[in-house]
Amino acid sequence: MTAERLVVVGGDAAGMSAASQARRLRGPDEMSIVAFERGDFTSYSACGIPYWVSGDVEGPDALIARTPGEHRARSIDLRTRTEVTEIDVAGRRVRALDRDSGETYWTDYDKLVIATGARPVRPALPGIDAPGVHGVQSLGDGQALLESLDRAPGRRAVVVGAGYIGVEMAEAMLKRGFEVTVLNRGAQPMATLDPDMGRLVHDAMDGLGITTVNNASVIRIDTGPDGRVTAVATDADTYPADVVVLGIGVEPETALAGGAGLPLGPHGGLLTDLSMRVVGQDAIWAGGDCVEVLDLVAGRTRHIALGTHANKHGQVIGSNVGGGYGTFPGVVGTAVSKVCDLEIARTGLREKDAAAVGLRYVTATIESTGRAGYYPGAKPMTVKMLAEYRTGRLLGVQIVGREGAAKRVDVAAVALTAGMTVEAMTALDLGYAPPFSPVWDPVLVAARKAVSAVRAAGR
Repeated sequence: MTAERLVVVGGDAAGMSAASQARRLRGPDEMSIVAFERGDFTSYSACGIPYWVSGDVEGPDALIARTPGEHRARSIDLRTRTEVTEIDVAGRRVRALDRDSGETYWTDYDKLVIATGARPVRPALPGIDAPGVHGVQSLGDGQALLESLDRAPGRRAVVVGAGYIGVEMAEAMLKRGFEVTVLNRGAQPMATLDPDMGRLVHDAMDGLGITTVNNASVIRIDTGPDGRVTAVATDADTYPADVVVLGIGVEPETALAGGAGLPLGPHGGLLTDLSMRVVGQDAIWAGGDCVEVLDLVAGRTRHIALGTHANKHGQVIGSNVGGGYGTFPGVVGTAVSKVCDLEIARTGLREKDAAAVGLRYVTATIESTGRAGYYPGAKPMTVKMLAEYRTGRLLGVQIVGREGAAKRVDVAAVALTAGMTVEAMTALDLGYAPPFSPVWDPVLVAARKAVSAVRAAGR
């Protein structure tokens, strides 16, 4: 009997998780697995790159979960520095380019996994490709940035964008001893939060010595006689820069899939069913940062680039292509980050998200501490909660605070997944001891206030 052939496009979290899970279920005699990765590294934590750049963690080896050699030792034919340039859906084959030799060749598949990830947003601005301007998506990007920092003629860093990547890279530049300016197109940093919560992040960044300029539209990158970056110009001012880091966000890398006629969603990501099989296809699966997933609260698809999702997608896909069974029902949009000692967390919907899907809502915002107020080291935190008008169904939670703030969002994530009301949340039996929480945990205090807001709105 001829072994089935599984082809995987993309060698990071989703792709290699799928390949590894399929190999656990099917031996080499039953399924051959060929994986293509256009870069040098596999199965690494892109989320850890800012902390490598800052010097908090060693890298790049510490960020690699499994090397190409380790994958090959498990009978996975992993081909690095090889880029898939075309998918022939009708012929069930892919065209690959060996980036070293220039050779191109076709490889047939019985089952195909697309895990091409996401690409950093890089606007078409004058000077955007100048030396000293860096995106941060791969380990190679991290290494290039570190080398650029060593060569920088001065100690001025400009970070373009104030989302997760932007604030994390601002912290990294600060720890590297640079004077940091963040240029943010929005009204407040962290657009994944409501503006009132983003203002708390802005104030904290100012307190750390990071200059944040809001409502700033970058129009060009200025360069010197040697071609290296010297400044970033907005529509209102110019900011000197010895290095520029782009933290504008990412987009699904789906040019390959789109060229093959596979279905893309409103955010540019591949569309899949619950098994992570591409809609309308019987032999193609997709996962990771190149797909859109169902938002369980809003009832719409969205694009969220997170390693947690990518690894889960890979496990589901590997189970299904390997003869088992798995599903990925969706997400509630949970994410955490930090800038120095400030912790930032969110899950569910923001106010504008709720309004966009036609949900009426009430809000409740409270200030509390992460420990009992009398216990040493108690630090402040602010919790904002959205609940549906009349029904009181939890819609979203945002938390900004110091130690112990961010991971409290997990309670809200579980409540959202379970479809709980804020009134039901007030009875949750959460852990309490003075070193860990006040008698009433901040999330429960916010829930109690939300209950009052729901009742008042109903009257």
